Amino acid sequence: MALLTCTDLALGYDGQEILRGLNFSVAQGDYLCIVGENGSGKSTLMKTLLGLMAPVSGEILTGDGLMPNQIGYLPQQTAVQRDFPASVQEIVLSGCLSRCGLRPFYSRQNKASAKAAMEKLHIAHLSRRCYRELSGGQQQRVLLARALCATQALLLLDEPVTGLDPAAAADFYRMVNELNHADKITIIMVSHDIRTALANASHILHIGDTVFFGTVQEYLGSRVGQIFTQQGGMQDESY
Repeated sequence: MALLTCTDLALGYDGQEILRGLNFSVAQGDYLCIVGENGSGKSTLMKTLLGLMAPVSGEILTGDGLMPNQIGYLPQQTAVQRDFPASVQEIVLSGCLSRCGLRPFYSRQNKASAKAAMEKLHIAHLSRRCYRELSGGQQQRVLLARALCATQALLLLDEPVTGLDPAAAADFYRMVNELNHADKITIIMVSHDIRTALANASHILHIGDTVFFGTVQEYLGSRVGQIFTQQGGMQDESY
């Protein structure tokens, strides 16, 4: 059974529909990139998958034992968040909150999970540093480690390289690929970088006036895929 299945999903705000007809599923180990024009509803879809917004209609089902509190999420960062005055360790540990329940403290297991996530992403030496003193690339590693504390199954990443320089962005994509291939963590990523999406993903969900879901190869052979990549999508512009 798929980890996540969306059937006849419609998205919107206050009951007003902005996108409809979404049908797709994500299996364990998949790497799905969500692409499309600006304003097409990519971030709205992410929030709906997380349960932060209710769908206008349709349903979202989880399988393979996946629970809603076992989904790791890395949202788009705001300027206020980049200036957050907390230590790296505190931020990474906060990824365990969804599993703490009513317990007012972190368990030994929570602390071990945070340590393991920081070591995996090579930021353990930064654990006592203040988050706002870090570079953009280091901050994204911290947020990715935080998301890992919430899951070993599914990561949702919303345009995670926005604002990063090319070297830091390439490093971030490398880490995500490693998590997907070596650790078998399923990835769903909103991306404006169509070139990297096509190079790394196993599947593409294109949303907008036309909706497409399929493998990268199927996307490249589709009319919407050919138009999107030929009309500037391959120029790494923001969509």
